[in-house]
Amino acid sequence: MKFYKMVFLSGLLLFGTAVSAQDWPNLGRFQSENAKLGKPAKGEKRVVFIGNSITEQWIGADPAFFSGHGYINRGIGGQTTPQMLVRFRQDVISLEPKVVVILGGTNDIAGNTGPSTLEMIEDNLASMAELANSNHIRVILSSVMPVYDYPWKPGLQPAEKIVRLNSWIKSYCKKKHFIYLDYFSALADERNGMKASLTVDGVHANMAGYKVMEPLVESAIHKALK
Repeated sequence: MKFYKMVFLSGLLLFGTAVSAQDWPNLGRFQSENAKLGKPAKGEKRVVFIGNSITEQWIGADPAFFSGHGYINRGIGGQTTPQMLVRFRQDVISLEPKVVVILGGTNDIAGNTGPSTLEMIEDNLASMAELANSNHIRVILSSVMPVYDYPWKPGLQPAEKIVRLNSWIKSYCKKKHFIYLDYFSALADERNGMKASLTVDGVHANMAGYKVMEPLVESAIHKALK
């Protein structure tokens, strides 16, 4: 039995690489890349981005942003926060970064791996953040990006849930002294969806959207490394 990752891009529902039932979190996706990467060099300030298709597609849209800074992209399209949590040790902690940028939760709200409450998403985000912190990795927790409707599952009315989840993420970061990275405010329109000029499908950023996001994450990383 195989499951298939589904990614909605530019109006088409696309099936990605087959993932076996035994590798639900896709632990094999970056296994060889992680082994080749090895430990950080002396003085290296390694930064890892973990997330879903928004993170994965970022490196394709603007590869120079990652290569120019030496950032490591560990995004996997379609993933929810429980999948990210299962692979967090091998795809983040084992790479021994100074900083991790965590962006996840929208696919949970869309129900990609089944029904999920906001509390379940919060628990998974908190677990990743606290795992990183306990391993001396500085934590940047990103807001969930604005969505008015999911093209692959219309009618869920996610905007209000995303606003509530982001409010929790912001409060949690303040409580734990983590860095809150607010993409939402810069990308949202009057409906709390994404501005049409910044997205390909209402969920994923286009190049203009990533160009809005890049200085925000660079500022957060600079703050984390101080």
